Amino acid sequence: MENLKKKFKSRYGNNPILISAPGRINLIGEHTDYNQGLALPAAIGRRMTLAIAPSGSRRCRIFADGYGQAEFSLDELKPVPGWMGYVMGVAAGIVRQGLKIGGFDLMVESGIPVGAGLSSSAALCCGLCFGLSEIFGLKMHRKEMALVAQYAEHQFAGVRCGLMDQYASLFGKGGSALFLDFRDLDFKIVPLQLGERVIMLVNSGVSHELAGTAYNKRRESCELGVKLISERYPVQSLREVGLDMLDEFRPKAGEEVYKRCRYVVEEIERVKQAVVFLDEGDYRSFGELLYSTHRGLSEDYEVGCSETDFLVEAAAESGLVHGARMMGGGFGGCTLNILEGSNTDAFREIVQEKYLARFGKEPDFYQVAPAEGVFMML
Repeated sequence: MENLKKKFKSRYGNNPILISAPGRINLIGEHTDYNQGLALPAAIGRRMTLAIAPSGSRRCRIFADGYGQAEFSLDELKPVPGWMGYVMGVAAGIVRQGLKIGGFDLMVESGIPVGAGLSSSAALCCGLCFGLSEIFGLKMHRKEMALVAQYAEHQFAGVRCGLMDQYASLFGKGGSALFLDFRDLDFKIVPLQLGERVIMLVNSGVSHELAGTAYNKRRESCELGVKLISERYPVQSLREVGLDMLDEFRPKAGEEVYKRCRYVVEEIERVKQAVVFLDEGDYRSFGELLYSTHRGLSEDYEVGCSETDFLVEAAAESGLVHGARMMGGGFGGCTLNILEGSNTDAFREIVQEKYLARFGKEPDFYQVAPAEGVFMML
Protein backbone atom coordinates (compact mmCIF):
# COMPACT_ATOMS: atom_id res chain seq x y z
CA MET A 1 0.00 0.00 0.00
CA GLU A 2 2.67 2.49 1.03
CA ASN A 3 4.78 1.65 -2.00
CA LEU A 4 1.85 2.29 -4.36
CA LYS A 5 1.09 5.58 -2.62
CA LYS A 6 4.71 6.67 -3.03
CA LYS A 7 4.74 5.76 -6.73
CA PHE A 8 1.46 7.62 -7.23
CA LYS A 9 2.72 10.77 -5.51
CA SER A 10 5.98 10.62 -7.44
CA ARG A 11 4.11 10.43 -10.75
CA TYR A 12 1.19 12.79 -10.07
CA GLY A 13 2.24 14.90 -7.09
CA ASN A 14 -0.80 14.24 -4.91
CA ASN A 15 -2.03 11.69 -2.36
CA PRO A 16 -4.53 9.04 -3.50
CA ILE A 17 -7.11 6.85 -1.86
CA LEU A 18 -6.67 3.11 -2.45
CA ILE A 19 -9.46 0.84 -3.62
CA SER A 20 -9.21 -2.96 -3.53
CA ALA A 21 -11.33 -4.76 -6.14
CA PRO A 22 -11.54 -8.56 -6.41
CA GLY A 23 -11.60 -10.95 -9.28
CA ARG A 24 -14.39 -13.49 -9.22
CA ILE A 25 -15.17 -17.13 -9.74
CA ASN A 26 -18.54 -18.60 -10.58
CA LEU A 27 -19.27 -21.90 -8.92
CA ILE A 28 -22.13 -22.65 -11.28
CA GLY A 29 -24.58 -20.74 -13.47
CA GLU A 30 -22.72 -19.70 -16.65
CA HIS A 31 -24.44 -17.54 -19.28
CA THR A 32 -27.57 -17.38 -17.16
CA ASP A 33 -27.23 -13.73 -16.12
CA TYR A 34 -28.42 -12.20 -19.40
CA ASN A 35 -31.25 -14.74 -19.46
CA GLN A 36 -32.75 -13.62 -16.11
CA GLY A 37 -31.57 -16.86 -14.56
CA LEU A 38 -29.64 -17.85 -11.45
CA ALA A 39 -25.93 -18.13 -10.59
CA LEU A 40 -23.54 -18.75 -7.69
CA PRO A 41 -20.57 -16.39 -8.08
CA ALA A 42 -18.07 -15.35 -5.41
CA ALA A 43 -15.40 -12.68 -5.12
CA ILE A 44 -11.89 -14.07 -4.59
CA GLY A 45 -8.66 -13.01 -2.94
CA ARG A 46 -6.97 -12.31 -6.28
CA ARG A 47 -7.37 -8.54 -6.33
CA MET A 48 -6.67 -5.31 -8.17
CA THR A 49 -5.57 -2.17 -6.33
CA LEU A 50 -6.51 1.23 -7.71
CA ALA A 51 -4.88 4.45 -6.45
CA ILE A 52 -7.02 7.43 -7.41
CA ALA A 53 -7.22 11.16 -6.73
CA PRO A 54 -8.77 14.25 -8.38
CA SER A 55 -6.51 15.80 -11.03
CA GLY A 56 -7.89 19.30 -10.53
CA SER A 57 -8.79 19.65 -14.21
CA ARG A 58 -10.85 17.93 -16.90
CA ARG A 59 -7.88 15.72 -17.79
CA CYS A 60 -7.57 12.09 -16.69
CA ARG A 61 -4.12 10.55 -16.43
CA ILE A 62 -3.83 6.77 -16.20
CA PHE A 63 -0.99 4.36 -15.53
CA ALA A 64 -1.24 0.58 -15.22
CA ASP A 65 1.52 -1.98 -14.79
CA GLY A 66 1.98 -3.89 -18.00
CA TYR A 67 -0.08 -1.44 -20.06
CA GLY A 68 1.78 1.84 -19.71
CA GLN A 69 0.26 5.31 -19.48
CA ALA A 70 -2.51 7.18 -21.24
CA GLU A 71 -4.40 10.44 -20.95
CA PHE A 72 -7.79 11.73 -22.05
CA SER A 73 -10.27 14.53 -21.37
CA LEU A 74 -13.74 14.11 -19.89
CA ASP A 75 -14.89 16.12 -22.89
CA GLU A 76 -13.68 13.39 -25.26
CA LEU A 77 -15.34 10.24 -23.92
CA LYS A 78 -15.76 7.68 -26.69
CA PRO A 79 -15.20 3.95 -27.18
CA VAL A 80 -11.56 3.07 -27.76
CA PRO A 81 -9.94 -0.38 -28.03
CA GLY A 82 -8.13 -1.97 -25.13
CA TRP A 83 -8.20 -1.40 -21.38
CA MET A 84 -8.63 2.38 -21.71
CA GLY A 85 -12.09 1.76 -23.11
CA TYR A 86 -13.19 0.43 -19.73
CA VAL A 87 -11.84 3.48 -17.89
CA MET A 88 -13.51 5.92 -20.26
CA GLY A 89 -16.69 3.84 -20.21
CA VAL A 90 -16.99 4.12 -16.42
CA ALA A 91 -16.53 7.89 -16.55
CA ALA A 92 -19.14 8.12 -19.31
CA GLY A 93 -21.53 5.87 -17.39
CA ILE A 94 -21.36 8.08 -14.31
CA VAL A 95 -21.89 11.27 -16.34
CA ARG A 96 -24.80 9.56 -18.11
CA GLN A 97 -26.52 9.21 -14.73
CA GLY A 98 -26.45 12.98 -14.28
CA LEU A 99 -23.64 12.91 -11.73
CA LYS A 100 -20.72 15.32 -11.86
CA ILE A 101 -17.10 14.25 -11.75
CA GLY A 102 -13.85 16.03 -12.45
CA GLY A 103 -10.71 14.74 -14.02
CA PHE A 104 -8.76 12.13 -12.08
CA ASP A 105 -5.38 10.49 -11.81
CA LEU A 106 -5.33 6.70 -11.64
CA MET A 107 -2.68 4.07 -11.04
CA VAL A 108 -3.52 0.37 -11.23
CA GLU A 109 -1.69 -2.68 -9.93
CA SER A 110 -3.30 -6.07 -10.43
CA GLY A 111 -2.92 -9.57 -9.05
CA ILE A 112 -5.75 -10.84 -11.30
CA PRO A 113 -4.44 -12.75 -14.34
CA VAL A 114 -5.72 -11.09 -17.52
CA GLY A 115 -7.47 -13.40 -19.96
CA ALA A 116 -8.05 -16.14 -17.37
CA GLY A 117 -11.80 -15.58 -17.07
CA LEU A 118 -11.54 -14.11 -13.54
CA SER A 119 -13.21 -10.83 -14.56
CA SER A 120 -10.32 -8.42 -14.33
CA SER A 121 -12.43 -6.01 -16.41
CA ALA A 122 -15.25 -6.05 -13.85
CA ALA A 123 -12.72 -5.47 -11.06
CA LEU A 124 -11.33 -2.47 -12.92
CA CYS A 125 -14.74 -0.99 -13.72
CA CYS A 126 -16.27 -1.59 -10.29
CA GLY A 127 -13.16 -0.46 -8.42
CA LEU A 128 -12.91 2.70 -10.51
CA CYS A 129 -16.59 3.53 -10.08
CA PHE A 130 -16.30 3.02 -6.32
CA GLY A 131 -13.22 5.23 -6.22
CA LEU A 132 -14.77 8.04 -8.27
CA SER A 133 -17.83 7.97 -6.02
CA GLU A 134 -15.55 8.39 -3.02
CA ILE A 135 -13.30 11.20 -4.26
CA PHE A 136 -16.16 13.22 -5.76
CA GLY A 137 -18.70 12.58 -2.99
CA LEU A 138 -21.27 10.97 -5.29
CA LYS A 139 -22.68 8.58 -2.64
CA MET A 140 -23.53 5.99 -5.27
CA HIS A 141 -25.24 2.77 -4.22
CA ARG A 142 -23.41 -0.41 -5.17
CA LYS A 143 -26.27 -1.40 -7.46
CA GLU A 144 -25.75 1.86 -9.36
CA MET A 145 -22.05 1.08 -9.62
CA ALA A 146 -22.83 -2.36 -11.07
CA LEU A 147 -24.97 -0.77 -13.78
CA VAL A 148 -22.27 1.79 -14.61
CA ALA A 149 -19.69 -0.99 -14.88
CA GLN A 150 -22.02 -2.97 -17.14
CA TYR A 151 -22.58 0.14 -19.29
CA ALA A 152 -18.81 0.41 -19.77
CA GLU A 153 -18.69 -3.23 -20.93
CA HIS A 154 -21.66 -2.84 -23.28
CA GLN A 155 -21.02 0.55 -24.84
CA PHE A 156 -17.24 0.94 -24.65
CA ALA A 157 -15.87 -2.63 -24.76
CA GLY A 158 -18.56 -4.14 -26.97
CA VAL A 159 -19.42 -7.08 -24.68
CA ARG A 160 -23.13 -7.50 -23.96
CA CYS A 161 -22.53 -9.10 -20.58
CA GLY A 162 -25.02 -9.61 -17.79
CA LEU A 163 -24.46 -8.37 -14.24
CA MET A 164 -22.95 -11.42 -12.57
CA ASP A 165 -19.33 -10.26 -12.61
CA GLN A 166 -20.19 -6.78 -11.34
CA TYR A 167 -22.38 -8.06 -8.51
CA ALA A 168 -19.75 -10.57 -7.42
CA SER A 169 -17.10 -7.84 -7.41
CA LEU A 170 -19.22 -5.38 -5.44
CA PHE A 171 -21.26 -7.59 -3.10
CA GLY A 172 -18.93 -10.53 -2.43
CA LYS A 173 -18.55 -11.83 1.15
CA GLY A 174 -15.69 -13.82 2.64
CA GLY A 175 -16.36 -17.55 2.95
CA SER A 176 -19.57 -17.29 0.92
CA ALA A 177 -21.08 -17.26 -2.54
CA LEU A 178 -23.94 -15.12 -3.81
CA PHE A 179 -27.11 -16.96 -4.80
CA LEU A 180 -27.99 -14.37 -7.39
CA ASP A 181 -31.37 -14.01 -9.10
CA PHE A 182 -31.09 -11.95 -12.26
CA ARG A 183 -34.83 -11.53 -12.66
CA ASP A 184 -35.00 -9.01 -9.82
CA LEU A 185 -31.27 -8.63 -9.05
CA ASP A 186 -31.83 -9.94 -5.54
CA PHE A 187 -29.33 -12.22 -3.86
CA LYS A 188 -28.78 -14.33 -0.77
CA ILE A 189 -25.47 -15.05 0.93
CA VAL A 190 -24.70 -18.78 0.80
CA PRO A 191 -21.95 -19.84 3.25
CA LEU A 192 -19.62 -22.42 1.75
CA GLN A 193 -18.87 -25.37 4.02
CA LEU A 194 -15.56 -26.17 2.36
CA GLY A 195 -13.93 -27.71 5.42
CA GLU A 196 -10.65 -29.23 4.22
CA ARG A 197 -11.67 -28.85 0.59
CA VAL A 198 -10.18 -26.23 -1.71
CA ILE A 199 -11.13 -24.49 -4.91
CA MET A 200 -8.35 -24.85 -7.48
CA LEU A 201 -8.33 -22.99 -10.77
CA VAL A 202 -6.21 -24.22 -13.65
CA ASN A 203 -5.39 -21.64 -16.30
CA SER A 204 -5.31 -23.10 -19.79
CA GLY A 205 -3.22 -20.19 -21.03
CA VAL A 206 -5.74 -19.60 -23.82
CA SER A 207 -6.64 -15.92 -23.62
CA HIS A 208 -10.24 -15.29 -22.64
CA GLU A 209 -11.23 -12.40 -24.95
CA LEU A 210 -15.01 -12.08 -24.99
CA ALA A 211 -15.28 -8.95 -27.15
CA GLY A 212 -13.52 -10.67 -30.03
CA THR A 213 -15.46 -13.93 -29.84
CA ALA A 214 -18.94 -15.30 -30.43
CA TYR A 215 -20.12 -14.28 -26.92
CA ASN A 216 -22.63 -11.75 -28.28
CA LYS A 217 -23.93 -14.28 -30.80
CA ARG A 218 -24.75 -16.71 -27.99
CA ARG A 219 -26.89 -14.03 -26.41
CA GLU A 220 -28.60 -13.37 -29.72
CA SER A 221 -29.45 -17.08 -30.03
CA CYS A 222 -31.11 -17.01 -26.62
CA GLU A 223 -33.07 -13.89 -27.52
CA LEU A 224 -34.24 -15.48 -30.76
CA GLY A 225 -35.43 -18.56 -28.90
CA VAL A 226 -37.43 -16.43 -26.48
CA LYS A 227 -38.89 -14.41 -29.35
CA LEU A 228 -40.13 -17.54 -31.11
CA ILE A 229 -41.62 -19.07 -27.97
CA SER A 230 -43.26 -15.78 -26.97
CA GLU A 231 -45.37 -15.94 -30.12
CA ARG A 232 -47.43 -18.60 -28.34
CA TYR A 233 -46.54 -18.36 -24.65
CA PRO A 234 -46.28 -15.25 -22.41
CA VAL A 235 -42.53 -15.51 -21.71
CA GLN A 236 -39.94 -12.75 -21.56
CA SER A 237 -36.78 -14.75 -20.88
CA LEU A 238 -35.43 -18.29 -20.79
CA ARG A 239 -36.02 -18.23 -17.02
CA GLU A 240 -39.71 -18.81 -17.81
CA VAL A 241 -39.15 -21.48 -20.45
CA GLY A 242 -39.37 -25.21 -19.86
CA LEU A 243 -37.84 -28.03 -21.89
CA ASP A 244 -41.29 -28.97 -23.20
CA MET A 245 -41.65 -25.49 -24.72
CA LEU A 246 -38.23 -25.77 -26.32
CA ASP A 247 -39.03 -29.15 -27.80
CA GLU A 248 -42.22 -27.73 -29.29
CA PHE A 249 -40.34 -24.96 -31.09
CA ARG A 250 -37.26 -27.01 -31.99
CA PRO A 251 -38.13 -27.40 -35.71
CA LYS A 252 -38.80 -23.67 -36.10
CA ALA A 253 -35.81 -22.50 -34.07
CA GLY A 254 -33.30 -24.80 -35.69
CA GLU A 255 -30.82 -27.07 -33.98
CA GLU A 256 -28.26 -24.43 -33.05
CA VAL A 257 -30.68 -22.07 -31.31
CA TYR A 258 -32.40 -25.03 -29.66
CA LYS A 259 -29.14 -26.33 -28.16
CA ARG A 260 -28.13 -22.88 -26.91
CA CYS A 261 -31.48 -22.40 -25.17
CA ARG A 262 -31.57 -25.95 -23.81
CA TYR A 263 -28.23 -25.43 -22.11
CA VAL A 264 -29.45 -22.27 -20.34
CA VAL A 265 -32.73 -23.84 -19.19
CA GLU A 266 -30.88 -26.86 -17.80
CA GLU A 267 -28.19 -24.70 -16.20
CA ILE A 268 -30.76 -22.67 -14.26
CA GLU A 269 -32.07 -25.92 -12.79
CA ARG A 270 -28.54 -27.03 -11.93
CA VAL A 271 -28.01 -23.85 -9.90
CA LYS A 272 -31.12 -24.63 -7.83
CA GLN A 273 -29.81 -28.13 -7.15
CA ALA A 274 -26.34 -26.80 -6.34
CA VAL A 275 -27.64 -24.59 -3.53
CA VAL A 276 -29.24 -27.63 -1.89
CA PHE A 277 -26.10 -29.76 -2.22
CA LEU A 278 -23.85 -27.00 -0.85
CA ASP A 279 -26.18 -26.44 2.09
CA GLU A 280 -25.92 -30.17 2.86
CA GLY A 281 -22.17 -30.20 2.33
CA ASP A 282 -22.63 -32.81 -0.41
CA TYR A 283 -19.68 -31.98 -2.64
CA ARG A 284 -19.81 -35.29 -4.49
CA SER A 285 -23.24 -34.45 -5.89
CA PHE A 286 -22.21 -30.85 -6.44
CA GLY A 287 -19.20 -32.08 -8.39
CA GLU A 288 -21.43 -34.07 -10.74
CA LEU A 289 -23.30 -30.85 -11.49
CA LEU A 290 -20.00 -29.22 -12.45
CA TYR A 291 -19.31 -31.98 -14.96
CA SER A 292 -22.83 -31.58 -16.39
CA THR A 293 -22.31 -27.84 -16.76
CA HIS A 294 -19.02 -28.43 -18.57
CA ARG A 295 -20.63 -30.82 -21.03
CA GLY A 296 -23.41 -28.33 -21.68
CA LEU A 297 -21.00 -25.45 -22.23
CA SER A 298 -18.77 -27.50 -24.50
CA GLU A 299 -21.34 -29.44 -26.53
CA ASP A 300 -24.53 -27.35 -26.52
CA TYR A 301 -23.38 -23.77 -25.96
CA GLU A 302 -20.13 -24.45 -27.83
CA VAL A 303 -17.93 -22.04 -25.92
CA GLY A 304 -15.21 -24.53 -25.08
CA CYS A 305 -11.79 -25.21 -26.53
CA SER A 306 -9.59 -28.29 -26.69
CA GLU A 307 -7.40 -27.04 -23.82
CA THR A 308 -10.17 -26.60 -21.24
CA ASP A 309 -11.84 -29.85 -22.35
CA PHE A 310 -8.52 -31.62 -21.82
CA LEU A 311 -8.04 -30.08 -18.36
CA VAL A 312 -11.47 -31.22 -17.20
CA GLU A 313 -10.87 -34.71 -18.59
CA ALA A 314 -7.47 -34.88 -16.90
CA ALA A 315 -9.00 -33.77 -13.60
CA ALA A 316 -11.70 -36.44 -13.82
CA GLU A 317 -9.20 -39.15 -14.73
CA SER A 318 -7.00 -38.23 -11.77
CA GLY A 319 -9.70 -39.40 -9.34
CA LEU A 320 -8.67 -36.56 -7.02
CA VAL A 321 -11.49 -34.06 -7.62
CA HIS A 322 -15.16 -33.93 -6.67
CA GLY A 323 -15.90 -32.15 -9.94
CA ALA A 324 -14.49 -29.82 -12.58
CA ARG A 325 -15.64 -27.57 -15.40
CA MET A 326 -14.56 -24.68 -17.59
CA MET A 327 -15.35 -21.38 -15.91
CA GLY A 328 -16.37 -17.97 -17.19
CA GLY A 329 -17.76 -17.04 -20.57
CA GLY A 330 -15.73 -19.74 -22.28
CA PHE A 331 -13.33 -19.58 -25.23
CA GLY A 332 -10.36 -20.32 -22.96
CA GLY A 333 -9.48 -19.18 -19.48
CA CYS A 334 -9.57 -21.39 -16.40
CA THR A 335 -11.17 -24.58 -15.23
CA LEU A 336 -12.63 -24.76 -11.73
CA ASN A 337 -11.90 -27.83 -9.61
CA ILE A 338 -13.15 -28.85 -6.15
CA LEU A 339 -10.84 -31.21 -4.28
CA GLU A 340 -9.55 -32.17 -0.86
CA GLY A 341 -6.70 -29.97 0.34
CA SER A 342 -4.53 -33.02 0.94
CA ASN A 343 -4.68 -33.85 -2.77
CA THR A 344 -3.53 -30.50 -4.16
CA ASP A 345 0.13 -31.42 -4.74
CA ALA A 346 -0.72 -34.70 -6.44
CA PHE A 347 -3.39 -32.98 -8.55
CA ARG A 348 -0.97 -30.29 -9.71
CA GLU A 349 1.68 -32.85 -10.63
CA ILE A 350 -0.66 -35.08 -12.63
CA VAL A 351 -2.42 -32.29 -14.54
CA GLN A 352 0.77 -30.36 -15.22
CA GLU A 353 2.53 -33.42 -16.63
CA LYS A 354 -0.38 -34.34 -18.89
CA TYR A 355 -0.96 -30.80 -20.11
CA LEU A 356 2.71 -30.26 -20.89
CA ALA A 357 2.85 -33.52 -22.83
CA ARG A 358 -0.28 -32.63 -24.84
CA PHE A 359 0.15 -28.90 -25.48
CA GLY A 360 3.83 -28.23 -24.87
CA LYS A 361 3.25 -25.69 -22.10
CA GLU A 362 2.57 -25.72 -18.38
CA PRO A 363 -0.74 -24.46 -16.98
CA ASP A 364 -0.89 -22.07 -14.05
CA PHE A 365 -2.65 -23.09 -10.83
CA TYR A 366 -4.47 -20.70 -8.49
CA GLN A 367 -5.89 -21.85 -5.18
CA VAL A 368 -8.63 -19.36 -4.35
CA ALA A 369 -11.17 -18.73 -1.62
CA PRO A 370 -14.28 -16.53 -1.40
CA ALA A 371 -13.40 -12.98 -0.33
CA GLU A 372 -14.86 -9.53 0.29
CA GLY A 373 -16.11 -7.31 -2.51
CA VAL A 374 -14.77 -3.86 -3.40
CA PHE A 375 -13.64 -1.77 -0.45
CA MET A 376 -11.49 1.26 0.34
CA MET A 377 -8.18 0.37 1.97
CA LEU A 378 -7.26 2.25 5.13
